[in-house]
Amino acid sequence: MTLVTDLTSRHADTDAPLITPLVERWSPRAYDAAAVIDDETLRTLLEAARWAPSANNVQPWRFIVARRGTAEFTTVHDALMGFNQAWADSAAALIVNVAEVVDEHGAPRRWAHYDLGQAVAHLSVQAQHEGIHTHQMGGFDGARIAAAFGLGENLEVLSITALGKLGDVDALPEALREREVAPRSRKALDEIVIGAA
Repeated sequence: MTLVTDLTSRHADTDAPLITPLVERWSPRAYDAAAVIDDETLRTLLEAARWAPSANNVQPWRFIVARRGTAEFTTVHDALMGFNQAWADSAAALIVNVAEVVDEHGAPRRWAHYDLGQAVAHLSVQAQHEGIHTHQMGGFDGARIAAAFGLGENLEVLSITALGKLGDVDALPEALREREVAPRSRKALDEIVIGAA
């Protein structure tokens, strides 16, 4: 069994000092298929999402929490596309991130996607602080998930977050093993900041 044991190699090489969970956060695919996230920790992660900022304090986010070993987990996992299915079955939980894109009067919620993104980011940083790794996914059949969970047309499935503890890299298909240990990189600040920083 091979684990990513040199976690410092996965740390962000930052150009300015950041808080520890941001430096340590990365998106593994090798999860421990026996690890469980206890109720209290899962509640803490969702509480972090709950306290994210939102336009007019509308909080247009909803979460479907599917723990490994449940029918809900199978439903979400089966809606994943491509190679996501090859590794996500080992995650302790899959969280479906849903945006409420229309209000009760039928008016569009223009900032719902942005606000949901902030909530998921808060969840991810809190997860890292708790020793839980996350991986965001966009490859899934959202209509299938919406139908399975009876979501109304006002709710849009935007992403899925895998949560868990680090697992055996050798359990991944070869192409994913290479990505698991490849050097991390980001664009330089001067490539993403318009104007002076």
